[in-house]
Amino acid sequence: MKIQTTDAAGGTDRTRDAVARTILQHGPQSAAALADRLGLSAAGIRRHLDALVADGTLTEGPARPPAQRGRGRPARVYAMTEAGRAAFPNAYDDLAVTALRYLRDNGGEAAIDAFAESRAAVLIDTIGAQVEAAESPATRAAALADALTANGYAATSATAPAGVQICQHHCPVEHVAAEFPQLCEAETRAFEQLLGIDVRRLATIAHGDGVCTTHVAVRPPSTHETATSRRT
Repeated sequence: MKIQTTDAAGGTDRTRDAVARTILQHGPQSAAALADRLGLSAAGIRRHLDALVADGTLTEGPARPPAQRGRGRPARVYAMTEAGRAAFPNAYDDLAVTALRYLRDNGGEAAIDAFAESRAAVLIDTIGAQVEAAESPATRAAALADALTANGYAATSATAPAGVQICQHHCPVEHVAAEFPQLCEAETRAFEQLLGIDVRRLATIAHGDGVCTTHVAVRPPSTHETATSRRT
């Protein structure tokens, strides 16, 4: 008996996730093989596959031809991309946590603090020139968001009461930072150094919030300041 699925109330997302996980676990698959495994119609499975290819999770290519192939349309298979693979939980987080626990057990909290500061220093070296080129703390906040986005943090900046808020919609180390908040604290100090002004962390993904939010208590950039900063 085929598995019954629905596209209502989040069913599409659940089914699409099941398609991606099947390819992750079993390797490249044809649409027919996936339909058989998941109990979906051929038309239904191809709709999900097309969406996963469009968002970069999967790639489509020709299947390895058999020794003798009859007439008809050549078979196509779908494989996981690197970006798609990275979207699934993996052992890297566990390895990082284990390594930091070992560091703490053998060097104490001071060793974790030193590691967090070292990681923050790398962030400053990576994006510092881009941020510091802006003319004012306000325009530097916007430049910081742009630089963070370029480095995988999916950050935005927006006007807020009494200042600007920088929101990071992705955290590459969220599971590690949940146990080792020193990573977030050092990152906040790095922001202060880059912006040249005190900032306040309002929320973090590592603590279960939907987004990392940092408040920068400066006058929001005017349209003229923002345009000037972007030209430079």
